[in-house]
Amino acid sequence: MRVFAMLSDKRANYDALFSAGKLKTDRINISSFKVYADGALGSRGACLLQPYADKPGWFGFLLSNQLHYDSVAKIIYEHGWQMCTHAIGDSGNRTMLMVYGKYLKGKNDLRWRIEHAQVINENDFKLFGDYNIVPSVQPTHATSDMYWAGDRLGPVRVKGAYAYKQLLEQNGWIPLGTDFPVEDISTFKTFYAAVVRKDAKGWPADGFQMENALTREETLRGMTIWAAKANFEENEKGSLEKGKFADFVILDNDIMKEVPGKLLQVRVLKTFVGGEKVYENIIPLNL
Repeated sequence: MRVFAMLSDKRANYDALFSAGKLKTDRINISSFKVYADGALGSRGACLLQPYADKPGWFGFLLSNQLHYDSVAKIIYEHGWQMCTHAIGDSGNRTMLMVYGKYLKGKNDLRWRIEHAQVINENDFKLFGDYNIVPSVQPTHATSDMYWAGDRLGPVRVKGAYAYKQLLEQNGWIPLGTDFPVEDISTFKTFYAAVVRKDAKGWPADGFQMENALTREETLRGMTIWAAKANFEENEKGSLEKGKFADFVILDNDIMKEVPGKLLQVRVLKTFVGGEKVYENIIPLNL
């Protein structure tokens, strides 16, 4: 497989990589750093602007102080690398959006990313567009968290959570991932969660906050060409075009046409990487 690897926010990594330079081959790309702003919403570690609805007086927390994030952004910016930051809560996201904005200074093509961008204050969505910050999201978070997210956030604030359509509108594109191993590695579950926004049993009947569902085409692009673009790799992969790697799968049904209730039953028949078959499903099909 092809790996886009992010180096952790550690002094030793900065020293080693700035000295050695970026590493790019057909199989591995090391040109970015992964920073962590806050914890998860489920454990109430995500940093919120207002207290948790189900834990009065508790706001969650940042994992470091703002000066640390500023110093990290400064050194990454000065060396021309990509900054990618885990941010879940609306306060965690606002903190990083403001830090990013200080160095990005408006429209740019540096593609600094916010990983998860899970809970966004209504006043902060525009910052993604103002500074061309990339919201890198994982749709199954919505369908995993929907049972209790309202308890944590309350009925008003939860509307700014898992807001993939609203985030897509900021830059006109959005990369989608699985967040494996936190979530299931199945890309069919990613597709189903983004489009249908229900669990495998079809709950809730009307879908979870369907105003922020993505279309099938938006979702497919998010999992392919937009994901490649988030890595600065859109000219070599992410679509089937002359001059790009022949990385593709053959499925037993068309996910662009299959009825929602059967999307999770779609199977991969064959996988090709660089035109080479690396996987074949030998389980007989139910004809």
